Amino acid sequence: VQLQASGGGLVQAGGSLRLSCAASGRTVTNNGMGWFRQAPGKEREFVASVSWNGGATRYAESVEGRFTISRGYAANTMYLQMNTLKPEDTAVYYCAAARGASVATTATSYNKWGQGTLVTVSS
Repeated sequence: VQLQASGGGLVQAGGSLRLSCAASGRTVTNNGMGWFRQAPGKEREFVASVSWNGGATRYAESVEGRFTISRGYAANTMYLQMNTLKPEDTAVYYCAAARGASVATTATSYNKWGQGTLVTVSS
């Protein structure tokens, strides 16, 4: 399966962006999916995860209440709605498909990764 992340860009603090992740080559409808991010000079960190059917979600404390993760109608797509963005949200955002069907917060739970999309939040 190939994952393609898109939707990144430059936005002012307080603004919004919507990231998308599309899977191709093989279905991920039975897999949990998630978003991770990596800021310059920092390790990759968990952002949000959604279960195979969208029924369960999990967020990093730093984005709770500002970001919303969802599955698309076809379930081979995933979205991350990011509101009230802060400069510290600046990072390359990666989408990933998990080995299992439930939410997962650790990178080792994922075995398929997209190429990343850059989000830059200016102050």
